[in-house]
Amino acid sequence: MSESETALIVGAGPGLSAACARRFAADGMAVHLAARAPGKLDELCAEIGAKAHRCDATDPAQVADLFAALPRAPDLVVYNASYRVRKPFVEVTAEEAAQAIAVSCTAGFHVASEAAKRMVDRGSGTILFTGASASVKGFPQSATFAMGKFGLRGLAQSMARELAPRNIHVAHFVIDGAISDPENARKAALEAEWGPDSMLNPDEIARTYLFTHRQHRSAWTWEIELRPWVERF
Repeated sequence: MSESETALIVGAGPGLSAACARRFAADGMAVHLAARAPGKLDELCAEIGAKAHRCDATDPAQVADLFAALPRAPDLVVYNASYRVRKPFVEVTAEEAAQAIAVSCTAGFHVASEAAKRMVDRGSGTILFTGASASVKGFPQSATFAMGKFGLRGLAQSMARELAPRNIHVAHFVIDGAISDPENARKAALEAEWGPDSMLNPDEIARTYLFTHRQHRSAWTWEIELRPWVERF
């Protein structure tokens, strides 16, 4: 536990982000959450003592304002936002493609840039990116999601190679499968077909995020794939 550490989660919502927020708070961190609609985080903030901030991460000015509003440079930053368009490729518009890349990738750059500048000045820090199966393989009717996630993975890999020698740990997570959520429409069908633990438990993903942050720098990893035991590779 480190009472002096600060964690920032961008793209926060009720699923994985909430699980990470609870895990980080339990570890003694001061937790800050950023979302375009922070009101949805009121209950979570009250539960764990976190603070929510309004921020559209596709706007670099808003991202800069977000970091300026923090009481100190964060020790851990998680980028967890993405945007998906699921439709036949020939029906996807240029505007939808641009939005997918802006949210899934370019906004990740804005957040990472502000975080890295502060971490380099301090000489330490961790930046974690949430990827997906689409980070490494494209699926039908999901071209724009793959475009954004492939780009985010490339950003993470390049940053890891450049910043690790400066004591900044950058890691990318390939979340290969559906995350369990009572509101997930696929939950009942998947559990009926595959049985228990057929979806990723968000609390266990959060545990791995914290473990990665806590890795000793003599044995850092830049990428981790997480999938339920029934998921096909």
